[in-house]
Amino acid sequence: MAARRVTSKGAKLPFDIDEVMRRIRAAVADVPDAAMFALRDLGYDTLFQQLVACIISIRTMDEVSLPTALALLSLAPTPADVAALDIADIDKAIRSTTFHGAKAAQIHTIARRAVEEFGGKLPGDAEVLQSFSGVGPKCANLALGVALDVPRISVDVHVWRVVNRWGYVEGRTPEATLRALEGVLPKKYWIEINRRLVPFGKHICTGVRPKCSTCPVLEYCRQIGVTEHR
Repeated sequence: MAARRVTSKGAKLPFDIDEVMRRIRAAVADVPDAAMFALRDLGYDTLFQQLVACIISIRTMDEVSLPTALALLSLAPTPADVAALDIADIDKAIRSTTFHGAKAAQIHTIARRAVEEFGGKLPGDAEVLQSFSGVGPKCANLALGVALDVPRISVDVHVWRVVNRWGYVEGRTPEATLRALEGVLPKKYWIEINRRLVPFGKHICTGVRPKCSTCPVLEYCRQIGVTEHR
């Protein structure tokens, strides 16, 4: 066991995504779940609720975005409920998140369009979701995956950093990494990879001085870009 946990960048095992995911699943079992999956497990599982939660989460830590999403969605759980609010009311509910003013306006517009154009229920269509201001591939894919179990890959900063650090793919941007993952990642992991790598990236494979000495997948990781570690 001790030999497996060396922090050298020497010889590595051929990358085995099945074993890597199995080990990471076990490693993050006792830490808080990624915010949108936690929100779903609390009963906020509609596509609209998940999309709103993802907008709230942009540039915001899970520890803030989850209770902020709950504050708004417990007050107004449906598109019709949110559309009936003033933007100022939405802004007040999500004030803890970054860029709350812009997000409040975006959320209100999405709710209003959901009511006026889609009968109060957002369609499970990534192109439609990305037509809303503030919604990019990350949020559209994650909302579809969490709410509707549509196999889509969502690449946030943690997923981007970790899979490139592994050497599993090479992508200079989250968008490039998404395209690369679509070519190699088995579809059975397309939704789960965000769920597991967000807490893994927060608690183990951190941006600065990752915990390589206790990493469960060190023998597979090429440690690309790692210059200092714990």
